Amino acid sequence: MGACGALMPAAGAIRRRLVLVSIDGLDQHYLTECDRLGLRIPVLRQLMREGSWAAGVVGEAPTVTWPMHTTMLTGVPPRVHGILGNRRPAREGGDYYWSKDLIRVRTLWDACQDAGLTTAAVTWPVTVTGDIDYNLPEYFKRRRGGAMDLSSIGSRAHPAGLVQHISRDYPSFAQQWLDDRCRMLAARWMLERVKPDFLAVHLVDLDAESHECGPFSREANAVLEYTDELLGQLLSAMPADAVLAVVSDHGFMLVDRTVHLKSAMGRAGRLEIVYGLAVAWDQGASEWLSRAKEEGKLGIGRAVPADELREFAPELARSTAAYEPVEGTVFGQRSQGEVLESPQERGMHGLWPARPGYRSVFGLWGAGIRPAQLGEMRITAIAGRMGEILQVKL
Repeated sequence: MGACGALMPAAGAIRRRLVLVSIDGLDQHYLTECDRLGLRIPVLRQLMREGSWAAGVVGEAPTVTWPMHTTMLTGVPPRVHGILGNRRPAREGGDYYWSKDLIRVRTLWDACQDAGLTTAAVTWPVTVTGDIDYNLPEYFKRRRGGAMDLSSIGSRAHPAGLVQHISRDYPSFAQQWLDDRCRMLAARWMLERVKPDFLAVHLVDLDAESHECGPFSREANAVLEYTDELLGQLLSAMPADAVLAVVSDHGFMLVDRTVHLKSAMGRAGRLEIVYGLAVAWDQGASEWLSRAKEEGKLGIGRAVPADELREFAPELARSTAAYEPVEGTVFGQRSQGEVLESPQERGMHGLWPARPGYRSVFGLWGAGIRPAQLGEMRITAIAGRMGEILQVKL
């Protein structure tokens, strides 16, 4: 799992504009198995033929939306940049990590600002701030699936009145809910009107559909096909000197059942469910997990090697054992009552980042990008590739 590209460009490299599009929840299998799934995604197929694509992207813990989007623009894992989940811990009030000021390290936004580049964002997480030149931040008081209420976003937009400016050129933008169609209208407006050096767009509808209906379902596939249409509209507005980067934040797993191991184990030992793993903190829990895995009834899968724990979650290095769930199973938090239950959602992420087959995507297309098949990469390497294109220092 090597890095993909150096942090800084070679001498004499030409700075290019960058359009970064994150398709939330786009599992790598959507691309590698698009023929088997029968997906009508002609734009993504073109980008894969003509661009440079990773064989898969390995995330960091936890593999959820806001930490991974922040990792993509900082190059460091959540335990370093400080965005530890979508929401802050209960001791900090439990609200979302709205503000960019909560990021503890330098970001690509900072690097662009220092270089005098124009920046723009459309519902990119952790961007409520005044130092992105044109910004519709991911900020909401209400949600409906992947859509967010436009009035809340407009209240934190920069500059003030940005929603009104976009609506004058695209009247259908000003609907109640900002969905992916409206996000792409905003992105096109920014490319056409303010011509940013760096534009980051976060599309959310696929993730919402995958949670509710399951990844690779008829419904999720239909949303991805519509997302492909939106990408085609974006390409028509891109300047000739721009690079398009297509990324996602995490993979997805179809879920059939939730298993509450702590309820099944009782007082046999100290067990914790963290990063999708069953983690034993004493010999009793370790032995119980080993026996339960052999019995094969509770969905206990691969034992995570100690060096893998140290690499992705050093805080778990002193545990006595850690196990992933088998495909289709997630471990629940309940410590009493029923052991097995139907899942609340058909699709889940937040799994252990090194889980085999659990990968997100990274691809580049456009000015100066040649067709290439890249190896598997870490999500921490994406920021370096972005900095390389923009010629800024992280």
